[in-house]
Amino acid sequence: AWASSNQQAALAELCAEYEAHSQSGITRLLNGPTGERNSYAILPREHVLCLAEVETDLLTQLAAVLAVGSSAVLPESELAKALVARLPKEVKARITLVPDWTKDDVIFDAVVHHGDCDQLRDVCQQVAKRPGAIVGVQGLSQGETSIALERLVIERALSVNTAAAGGNASLMTIG
Repeated sequence: AWASSNQQAALAELCAEYEAHSQSGITRLLNGPTGERNSYAILPREHVLCLAEVETDLLTQLAAVLAVGSSAVLPESELAKALVARLPKEVKARITLVPDWTKDDVIFDAVVHHGDCDQLRDVCQQVAKRPGAIVGVQGLSQGETSIALERLVIERALSVNTAAAGGNASLMTIG
């Protein structure tokens, strides 16, 4: 709605496309043997670092991040501050501005970068130095809109053997 009301027709189309393709939040029950409950869920990564030097690229990244249900982490630049100031409060609530994204205390689970190859190499090197889990970096050229939404989500498979508790899975949680 914000994109349309701000004469951003291309962005509004992109938001609709991302929303249509996002599988985030879906849970499927899978067939299994009697006494077993199997489910498969696609969940959003919690925090996605968005790196871009051009407003249209930053808006593209925000559209993808919000479509999957994640929160965006943006470096505190003049571009980011000016953009965030214009966004609706519901969107602002899902954005965190950080002074230095390379600090270890800045939390993110994935990175989307718009820029050139040299910048991407530097971003990948910085991300690789971070302690903890491996964080995937998605690199795109300026103006590119084909963000892979599947890289902004996680898959969770859960199998509960209810037969082990006499058919009552709640018995397995009794301490």
